[in-house]
Amino acid sequence: MFLVLLATPELKEFLFKARNGSVRLIKVVIEDEQLVLGAYKEPSRSWDQDYDRFLLPLLEEDEPCYILYRLDSQNAQGYEWLFISWSPDHSPVRQKMLYAATRATVKKEFGGGHVKDEIFGTLQEDVSFLGYQRHVSSCSAPAPLTAAEQELQQIKINEVKTEISVESKHQTLQGLAFPLQEEAQRAILLLKQRNINYIQLKLDIERETVELVHTKATELGELPHRIPTDTPRYHFFLYKHSHEGDYLESVVFIYSMPGYKCSIKERMLYSSCKSRLLDEVEQDFQLEIAKKMEIDNGDELSADLLYEEVHPKQQAFKQAFAKPKGPAGKRGVKRIIKGAGENGEDR
Repeated sequence: MFLVLLATPELKEFLFKARNGSVRLIKVVIEDEQLVLGAYKEPSRSWDQDYDRFLLPLLEEDEPCYILYRLDSQNAQGYEWLFISWSPDHSPVRQKMLYAATRATVKKEFGGGHVKDEIFGTLQEDVSFLGYQRHVSSCSAPAPLTAAEQELQQIKINEVKTEISVESKHQTLQGLAFPLQEEAQRAILLLKQRNINYIQLKLDIERETVELVHTKATELGELPHRIPTDTPRYHFFLYKHSHEGDYLESVVFIYSMPGYKCSIKERMLYSSCKSRLLDEVEQDFQLEIAKKMEIDNGDELSADLLYEEVHPKQQAFKQAFAKPKGPAGKRGVKRIIKGAGENGEDR
């Protein structure tokens, strides 16, 4: 059983003063069964620029330690800190156990309210800047699903919509998401800012990416000629028009698939990647898409079609069926017909 180790008065005073932000890094070690100050660093640049060059040189391959690293963010109590427990594999077992048992004491002495996050590492890559980023990503990831939850999720994925629409013509492969290349991302931003009015994208099947084809200025009458006749494409078009007296600029997404002129693999990949591409454009780039269309060839595109797709006609109100009136005049006395066996009599 290990004794409860205490911090020296000098360490306590240093920790108290360091919380005001004058120190970037504090190294705490155990010497003579006491917690003492091992080293410290004052800030030089931003916290992410100081991180590896301050932290990594202080980590010894066979000696555990604690590192308190100050971030540039603040909470209600002041600057936020990372609490790093370094316990290398090559250090003696007794030291590992001693440092593990004293960890809570160090955190208490410094003040747990200042600690934003905690990291434990046995290798430098665990506690490096990239290691910390991986730690943050793993913490923000959704919790693992149970077997029952996974089965339910798979059932939902495999469900096929029964309504017939542009967005749900057929069931496709699930979960494919080719990343947008940098040029394509810039084009989406330019379209959002209304600096361009047309984008054509394609899938690079070998590299598994979404590539920019071109962003040539396109008038409404030229749009049908932008649609390739032998290969699928994704198109974003800024449709400028008037509706009920108002001038509007609506972004229309067009998925062109020239029938069976394409390979089965192309048809499946383009159809599968479409939804994830639209999710990224609408959610990550905050580009509002007024209408999503699917066409076989450019001949289908016309000014009338675009207008009707963006502003569909409202269904006219159908009057309920009216029962015709009976013949005029007296219709006679109503008769009641009794069934056989009623009132105990046979008919």
